[in-house]
Amino acid sequence: MIEKSKLNFVIDSLMLMIMMALAGIGFLMKFVLIPGKERWLVYGTNAELYWLGLDRHEWGTIHLWLGYSLLFLLALHIALHLKWILNTYQRTFANTALKKIAAVFFIVICLILILFSFFTTPVIESSRDGGRDGSFGYGRQHR
Repeated sequence: MIEKSKLNFVIDSLMLMIMMALAGIGFLMKFVLIPGKERWLVYGTNAELYWLGLDRHEWGTIHLWLGYSLLFLLALHIALHLKWILNTYQRTFANTALKKIAAVFFIVICLILILFSFFTTPVIESSRDGGRDGSFGYGRQHR
């Protein structure tokens, strides 16, 4: 059986590498594989952009799966540190009522942050000229 400290090191190292990959791919999609409207502005056409043979949407899928992997490793990280987390929590909040309020608040905020996208409906807005103005339905902030 692997030592707990070595397992923690491996998990934490993987989490750091995945976070760096998430940031790098996010920058790639934002600044290199730019979306349609920006392609028109930069290249004068809606050119297809690729890096390493993958387009923006394929890199987005990789970004998503790296996010899933990070969440899985985060769950392992929390499980391995659960005793420390609970002890620190007990020492931090001496008042029992405050402990309960803090726990409920933290859990509710975490659940909202991870689940909100499943309960969200986008605003559908069509452009007046069917996208010929270059807006491509990106909404008011891009006009």
